[in-house]
Amino acid sequence: MIVRTIKELKGTERDVTFNAGQSVRIVLEKDNMGFSIHKTVMPKSDKVYNWHYKNHQESCYCISGKGILTNLTTGEKFEIVPDTCYLLDNYDNHTFEIVEDIVLISVFNPPVKGKEVHQADGSYSS
Repeated sequence: MIVRTIKELKGTERDVTFNAGQSVRIVLEKDNMGFSIHKTVMPKSDKVYNWHYKNHQESCYCISGKGILTNLTTGEKFEIVPDTCYLLDNYDNHTFEIVEDIVLISVFNPPVKGKEVHQADGSYSS
């Protein structure tokens, strides 16, 4: 059994700064669960981030804040607010706008190894 707190993970190798904020990787590949879980905190921004996880599927559950998710294939826009979950089940190319400081709990499959950050094409390495 493993029990972890965000507090104990802050400042460790699992606490990763990326182009839009901070991601604490609670569960990683080396934990042998078949997925990874991240708590991601992103401050309000005027930037629109283009992310395209070509090697991972992702599901995000919004804890607080507000964002706008746009599916770049269909043009559909979705308001992401507390108690909203979205799934990038088709390796969806998308943009994310951070309207208000936002906190997301993200699950990745396959799991990330640790310090991955977005590459130039918006993906994580495999």
